[in-house]
Amino acid sequence: MTRPVDTAEYLAFMPPRWRERALAVGAPQSTWWRWRDIRVHILSLPRPQARARLLVLHGAGGHSGALWPLAALADAAGYEAFAPDLPGYGLTEVPDPASVTYPDWVDCVSDLLRAESEADPRPLVVLGGSMGGLLGYSACARVPSAVSHLVVTCLLDPSNPVCWPALSRWGGAASVSLLRPLMSGLSSGRGLARLRVPMRWVAPMHAIARDPALARLCAQDARGGGSRVPLGFLASYLFSKPEVPPQEFREIPVTLIHPTQDRWTPPEMSLAFLGRLAAPTRHVPLEGCGHFPVEEPGLTRAVEVLREVLEALVPQAGGEVRTG
Repeated sequence: MTRPVDTAEYLAFMPPRWRERALAVGAPQSTWWRWRDIRVHILSLPRPQARARLLVLHGAGGHSGALWPLAALADAAGYEAFAPDLPGYGLTEVPDPASVTYPDWVDCVSDLLRAESEADPRPLVVLGGSMGGLLGYSACARVPSAVSHLVVTCLLDPSNPVCWPALSRWGGAASVSLLRPLMSGLSSGRGLARLRVPMRWVAPMHAIARDPALARLCAQDARGGGSRVPLGFLASYLFSKPEVPPQEFREIPVTLIHPTQDRWTPPEMSLAFLGRLAAPTRHVPLEGCGHFPVEEPGLTRAVEVLREVLEALVPQAGGEVRTG
């Protein structure tokens, strides 16, 4: 049984200190952005005095409401944060959900980055969680002038067989090897590609969090992990490649904050991609965190990393750093 899950239910899994901090910043605002024939829902926390902005991208099985307890912590790091619901998830209104493909996500985020950078001169940092990590990478590669830094919890490249064990809940890499020939013609968004299947049928949702209760909550969420996804989206993602090879990605620094206790996408998968990037890179493990990073001490370290990125971009007068 699936149901819409309220942000407050996700907030309950945060450590007390950060739960109180997230509550203190107040409720986010809902805004809507027209993209093609889609009304994209965006949660935001306007902070005109903030020195930079942070775009938070969810992955498959997530949405802005699920990630907002984490996005709200960007306020403690000194950012103005905003988080969209990508087509097919959250409250975003899509006239034809069965037609959504992964390239649509890359197009959507690229256009959003372009629009936001034109509307606001402050530095823009992208934070991609899970599948949102490589999504952010590909979008940044299209509009590198719009983004100042890319922070990711994961760099899962579906074109690299080393990542295939994370792409299926049935038999890991072996099942993906069998699925690829079967799904090779399903990325068009037509015919059988329009069939929508429950996310839990194809993804190991049990591994999305260390806490089994949080994993169950994600799998029940009708706006996220409990939703149905078109076969065409799955196929187009399975056969997708990064927008540019990592050896050609030079302009935007990348910081990987991979959870050390990630049972879905082990750190080795992300490090394999990070090590080939031509851009300046940094790896900061989030100790004790699962794929959905809500544990300490990793959560506090993630906030510290965001502060460090901000200080490198826009040093505060007098060299002071907010401690939240």
